[in-house]
Amino acid sequence: MKVKIAGIGHSLPGNLVTNDELSTKLDTTDEWIRTRTGIEQRLLAPAGVFTSDLAAEALKNAMIDANVKAGDLDGIILATTTPDLLMPATAAKVQHMVGMKTGFAFDIQAACTGFLYALNVGCSMIAVRQAKKIAIIGAETMSRIVDWSDRSTCILFGDGAGAVILTEADSAETSKIIAIEILSDGSALDILKVGGGVSIGSLDAKLEMNGQEVYKFAIESMYNSLSRILGKSNLSVRELDWVVAHQANYRIISSLAARLSLPMKKVAITVDIHANTSAASIPLALSVYKERGEIKKGNLIALTAVGAGMTWGSALLRL
Repeated sequence: MKVKIAGIGHSLPGNLVTNDELSTKLDTTDEWIRTRTGIEQRLLAPAGVFTSDLAAEALKNAMIDANVKAGDLDGIILATTTPDLLMPATAAKVQHMVGMKTGFAFDIQAACTGFLYALNVGCSMIAVRQAKKIAIIGAETMSRIVDWSDRSTCILFGDGAGAVILTEADSAETSKIIAIEILSDGSALDILKVGGGVSIGSLDAKLEMNGQEVYKFAIESMYNSLSRILGKSNLSVRELDWVVAHQANYRIISSLAARLSLPMKKVAITVDIHANTSAASIPLALSVYKERGEIKKGNLIALTAVGAGMTWGSALLRL
């Protein structure tokens, strides 16, 4: 059975914060941030706006794009590191917010690779006929878990959400998910983490990162994953119309493109205007580029991400 993306949507909060604004509160400058990250601004959720709000709006937009109603969905899988509550799952709240009365809803936590993990689960469920239509969402309010006095981390992150609708694909259709792989290496968990939790305690802990180690790990893992999945699918980098990588840092994305010998005109870039939105970054970039008319139906697209865990993975699809 083939599975395809039938619709894409996104949501962004309204509180725009530029590098210049951050420089009034931190020992940093617009030039320092731009040259090291490529980030110019980020959008932050104001008080009273939660991950569920962004996720629900992104899902509604994806449903409009796919021409489906909430009652048509069999399930919602939400990838997030910043859930509204410890329990129940934020996906259940989103299910209620969009008016979906039946089916399943659950969260997945794989940090910045979360969307690919959720996509993998959703595709598998449709392939074995457990569902016909599933919403896959990446949504984050990363501004709630960064230390706003730490210029090495807080400048990197923003809030947002992206969603896709997965459905069965007719055998005659060219649109399909071609391949997905997801991986992890728990021995590297200390290079990027929030060092608190229910069992450990310290629920007010903030994000910590060893930037140099993450940089090296990110390029190598995404390059190897993309190369492997292309090879297994008997496709070459030259055949790709777009690479949509996790929008963590412009240097990481451009270095990955160089390793792949891929021109930057084929690489989606939204990190400059949205910063790092963790699990939301890939579906958010997909939606923005589709809305602009740059990503089109029929395009061959590679997705790739790396995140805390460390987790990483890639996917190939024909839109």
